[in-house]
Amino acid sequence: MSVNTYLKELSSNLVLSSDENEKIKISISNLEDKLKNYFGDAVTENFRFGSSTRGTILPRKVDENSDIDYMIVFDNSDNLKPQTYLDKIKKFVEKYYTKSEIHQSSPTIVLNLNHIKFELVPAYKYGTAYYISNGNGNWMYTNPNDFNDTLTHANILNDSKLKPIIRLIKYWNITYCNRYYDSYNLEKKITNDLKYAYTNCSNFSDYVLNAFSSLKSSLTFGSPQYNKIQKSIDKLKEAIEDEIKYPSLYLDEIKEIFPEI
Repeated sequence: MSVNTYLKELSSNLVLSSDENEKIKISISNLEDKLKNYFGDAVTENFRFGSSTRGTILPRKVDENSDIDYMIVFDNSDNLKPQTYLDKIKKFVEKYYTKSEIHQSSPTIVLNLNHIKFELVPAYKYGTAYYISNGNGNWMYTNPNDFNDTLTHANILNDSKLKPIIRLIKYWNITYCNRYYDSYNLEKKITNDLKYAYTNCSNFSDYVLNAFSSLKSSLTFGSPQYNKIQKSIDKLKEAIEDEIKYPSLYLDEIKEIFPEI
């Protein structure tokens, strides 16, 4: 097995299984029914957004914090503050999900089921614009799925390699960097910086090296995180070289930064 084959297979193992997807689908269907029964016309829309809609969410077997971002859009004709709707959602989940872990993680209500975690986000819509809590008691504008089209386009340009690379780097961020990077910002930076990487990348290891360089470019030389990324770059290059020189060693070297699942 080559370094590129290992990385490619690992990225495939970082996709949600059909069983996970089916359980999530059922949970969302149940959630939608309960929302309708509880809130009626007070909820005008509800839908998921975020990494689960982009195909970059990691399975729970490698990311215990893996979650589904789910927006609940209220009729806010009374111009109420976000906390009012956070309280409403909390009462809703406490009624229907009595055995689940529930808590507020501003500006969301976290509903932790056995197989997946939901981040329930209250919102309202004015015209075509959505508004969510800014975390400080007021509303702010958001476009919940604006990044999806950007990533989809960049992924197509790169022969569908960008999403697998993002999953790999998110996995590396968890296992090697103790979640140093915010997941969403990590996705955006890699997408923006590697959009045209196809011009000089031909395989997975090329993309990973470019992703590491992208992350390193915003760090202070010699800082702990800078050194950690540089070590990852050196280890990956060493594994690529040893694939031919020392075939018995290179897999152990690559697994130091990308552990086997």
